[in-house]
This record gives sequence, structure tokens and C-alpha cells, in this order.
Amino acid sequence: MSDQTQTNTMIRGTKGYVAPEWFRSKPVTAKVDVYSYGVLLLEIVCCRKSVKVESEKEEEIILTDWAYDCYKERKLERLIENDDEARTDMKRVERVVMVAMWCIQEDPSLRTSMKKVVQMLEGVVEISLPPCPSPFISM
Repeated sequence: MSDQTQTNTMIRGTKGYVAPEWFRSKPVTAKVDVYSYGVLLLEIVCCRKSVKVESEKEEEIILTDWAYDCYKERKLERLIENDDEARTDMKRVERVVMVAMWCIQEDPSLRTSMKKVVQMLEGVVEISLPPCPSPFISM
């Protein structure tokens, strides 16, 4: 019954994990969870929060932007400077970062499915080169 239901269309989520479509007039689908998972993957790899306001380097404040810049410049070691264990397996670091880039695409239709995310992480599916996730990232 209409008087017994409640629909809340306000933005739901944690700062730094919220998919871009929440802020636009786009439908919200399961792809918002894929976006959040991609941010989480980057946090795990980089051992830091998605937004680091206290960063001395402006380019490092937003993790998703900084991670893409490091990936594009082939300088993934910058993401894991304080993690000796990760530095011994740069192939794995690259694989996880590439999967994360597919997850955080601004356009939800470009984001991969969670099933494919798992397959890529397991090495069952080859990972193609991800495009730039956002047109606002420095080129």
C-alpha cells in the first residue's frame, strides 16, 4: 500500500566511496557497489584512505586520481612505497590496480561486473588496459 511504504532517494554512502551517478541524474544500479569495491581495492593496495586531506602533495589527496596517474605513468611503486612485501610482487600490484581502474570508471556502463572482478583477480580472465576512469583526471 502506498501509505505503508517509504522510498528514500537521498545519497547513501561514505565519502570517497560514492559512485558519481549518485550526484547526477543517472539511474543508480548495482554498479555503484562495483565502484565502491574498486576504491576499497585501491585502499588495500596503497594502505591509505580514499581521501587524504592532510597530504602535503595535492596530487595525492584523492586516491583514485593519484592511483590512475601512477598507473598511467608506469610508477606503481609510488603507491606502495612503505610496503616491502608488495614491492616483491609488482605483477600482482599491477593486476589489482588494473581491476580497480575498471571498477571506478565514471561511466557505469564501462564498469565491469563483480563476477568479472573476481575472475580477473583470480587470474582466470585476462585484464585489458583500462581507460581513464574520469575526464577530470590530469592528462
